Amino acid sequence: MFRLLLTLLLLVGVQHSSAKGAEPRLFQVRFGKEVFSESYTGRVYVFLSRGSKEPRRGPDWFTPEPFLSLDVENWQPGASLDLSTSDPAVRKFPKGFDQLDLTGMVAQAVVRFNPHDRHVGTGTGNGYSKPVRLGPNLTVSLPVVQVVPERKARESQRTKVVTIQSKLLSEFHHRPVELRAAITLPLGYQANSNHRYPVIYEIPGFGGTHLDARQWQRHQRQRMNTKGVDFIKVLLDPSCPLGHHVFANSANNGPYLDALVQEFIPEIDHLFRTDAREYGRFLTGHSSGGWSSLWIQVNSPKTFGGTWSTSPDPVDLRDFQRINVYEPGEKMFVDNQGQRRPLARMNGRIMLWYDDFSHMEDVLGFGGQLHSFEAVFSPRGVDGLPVLLWNRKTGEINPDVAESWKKYDINLILQNHWQELEPDLKGKLHVFMGDLDTFYLEGATMLLRETMVKLGSDAKIVILPGKNHMNLFAGGLDRKIEEEIAAQYLEHQNSKPSE
Repeated sequence: MFRLLLTLLLLVGVQHSSAKGAEPRLFQVRFGKEVFSESYTGRVYVFLSRGSKEPRRGPDWFTPEPFLSLDVENWQPGASLDLSTSDPAVRKFPKGFDQLDLTGMVAQAVVRFNPHDRHVGTGTGNGYSKPVRLGPNLTVSLPVVQVVPERKARESQRTKVVTIQSKLLSEFHHRPVELRAAITLPLGYQANSNHRYPVIYEIPGFGGTHLDARQWQRHQRQRMNTKGVDFIKVLLDPSCPLGHHVFANSANNGPYLDALVQEFIPEIDHLFRTDAREYGRFLTGHSSGGWSSLWIQVNSPKTFGGTWSTSPDPVDLRDFQRINVYEPGEKMFVDNQGQRRPLARMNGRIMLWYDDFSHMEDVLGFGGQLHSFEAVFSPRGVDGLPVLLWNRKTGEINPDVAESWKKYDINLILQNHWQELEPDLKGKLHVFMGDLDTFYLEGATMLLRETMVKLGSDAKIVILPGKNHMNLFAGGLDRKIEEEIAAQYLEHQNSKPSE
């Protein structure tokens, strides 16, 4: 679900000096036609930082620094836009922003020109200013003079990028929409020109894409002949404007599961020498990718030979990170005793709170992790946006929206449809979760395990003691998963006719 931030392990609290009744500051932002030639409607930001990196690269989840945002309509090139810290129309994070002395911080403006990229300060096509150090002058000019370039992949003989325009998604959104993936070919692929290879489809977690450099490097280091099996590895891109689409068909993101199964996988089978049988395709993924891989397997049980899902997002919505969204009167920000709800922990210390994180996402706009769930699970409102599950000020849960989420409750789906699903899911469900998950995800997975046991399923759901979201793979879990996939492939290698 959440990006694996190494900075968490080196967490240093960022202190902001406060000054009661700090004087308001005025940020003046403008852009020229050379940056964006049309009038602009959307959200404008000013990010602030005391660190050395450009503020636009924030906010960091675990050490978020202050930032502002303002929605504008028909803002013309060359016209100056004022963002005042005293303007009630300007959104501010954190809630105590008005008490902060910003002197000495670095400010940087961002204009979200590209509405189709979930990233703000690093989103392709978005404009940004040069960083400016704040001094005693309370009025600061931040002209937007640069645009974020498109990220390019470095392909090689063994690593390829595949991009197709999806007819299904393009028709849904009334604009061109692409599906993307990075392909890593086995070491002997070029030499063995007649050999077909099984495929492992991997879905990154929240914030990850097919261009994730660390995952690319891990794929390129893949071992040859795991139990005598070489794999083609496909790193899918799960990103969309509203966050992580998890390859689910949804009212807001569109038919991503259908597009994957009906359009993208056939294209990959066409381009590469894949073993295009049911037991020649496997799924894996971590966090939001863990939920995705499990969802795909359950909803397309005959397309894939099994999933190995790790630390999945909530698979039972009676425990949505310790919140029962179905319980009448349940709130997101506080529990039944009125105690503030934590969202993340590390080494016994609470690192994030629900109310703070929800407020940060509200100021940031579309594309955040929590709102990403609403983009998938909620119906589409009359305004064309996902209907909100919880009130952003009070945390109160809308019971009608919660009811609509049931069709994405994996455990509930398995309970209600097990008789018809069991034959096609036999031997295919594998889930690994730490019992100290950083984001409190273990409870939902434990509920899934209870259900699978009651149903007599052979699903393998493993709770690893002492492991969290970040260190689950320490000790060789990735190797173990690949060996299990190889063993399953060998078991069924000759059991199905070629398609």
